[in-house]
Amino acid sequence: MSKASHMPNSDLPWSFPVLVAQLPEAGLHQVLEATPAQRGLLAATAGVNAVLRAVATLDVIPEAGGIVNVTGTVRARVEQTCVVSLDPVENDIEEAITAVFAPPSQIAVSPKSVQKEQGEDAEISNPPEPIVHGAIDLGQLAAEFLVLGIDTYPRKPGVAFAPPETPEDPDEHPFAALKALKEKPDGAKGKKPKGK
Repeated sequence: MSKASHMPNSDLPWSFPVLVAQLPEAGLHQVLEATPAQRGLLAATAGVNAVLRAVATLDVIPEAGGIVNVTGTVRARVEQTCVVSLDPVENDIEEAITAVFAPPSQIAVSPKSVQKEQGEDAEISNPPEPIVHGAIDLGQLAAEFLVLGIDTYPRKPGVAFAPPETPEDPDEHPFAALKALKEKPDGAKGKKPKGK
């Protein structure tokens, strides 16, 4: 662990907190690799069969006013179930990470108040993420971007969905038998019985 970190949060599947006050002025380059236990928790959180590999490469740069920019990439290999064949399929994920963190006191401006001041058509950028208890959790950030990169409809290569075949003859549908019951043997339609 680098000197800029403290104890991970055991409630999160992948946790690597970095104390903002201990960040070097030039910034911090950090490579995180999820342990087998963390990968198991990530798989359960993400709803996949398994996370076979998860590595995040991050640059953490402190700016003036307590702002911290985090950029990098998370790469992972996950095992999922093919939505067509139900066979296991492995997919590679590579997601770019870009996030800005700020002290909570600097995030107090809500999007609605910006619209009120600048008009309804004002373009509102995403507000920074809050720095919680003086720390940024790089593992949690990487996990969030990893989950965003997961294919929600994975397919095994070469597998395609084949719609059910429809009969060419319209008399071969499931309700054709009902039509035959309504018709009399000579082809005339039957009369409905009169009520009493």
